[in-house]
Parts: sequence; C-alpha cells; structure tokens
Amino acid sequence: MMILSLPLRDPIPDHEQKKLALTHLQEAWREACFDGVDGDCMAQACLFVALSELVTTYGEDAAARYADGLAKRILNGEFSLDLGCQ
Repeated sequence: MMILSLPLRDPIPDHEQKKLALTHLQEAWREACFDGVDGDCMAQACLFVALSELVTTYGEDAAARYADGLAKRILNGEFSLDLGCQ
C-alpha cells in the first residue's frame, strides 16, 4: 500500500505570519463584537491568552520582562488602534 504525502507548504516569513495572525485576530474580534461581547472583555481575554502563551513558550521570567516594557510602548502610541465594538 502506497501512502501519499502532501507537499509541505513553504515556511511563512515571520513578518508575514504576524500580518496573518493580526488579520485572524481582527476577524475574531469583529465576530465577538457581533455576538455581543464587550470590547473590554475581549481585550482582557486576549491579554490572558497572549501572556499565557508567552509564559508557556519562554517561561515566567522572560514573559515578565516583556510585560515590563509594555508601559513605555503603550505611552509611545504603539498600540493606538481603533478596535472597539461599533
């Protein structure tokens, strides 16, 4: 019996993965808003999932160091996008 293997997709460059991930998250955000989920609830849930993933991947110390740098980035406007439910 011959087993056919499908060709693996070429690896996606990191910057393209980030753009694709953001597109998926924005779509999920819109769907949640449509379903009546408050933007603040979505933000908190997304932060929990994101920080949990960073802890799982890099450990608590590295994730905490990353989080320490977020205040400066927020104040610099890096996260000033309009994702609110409309």
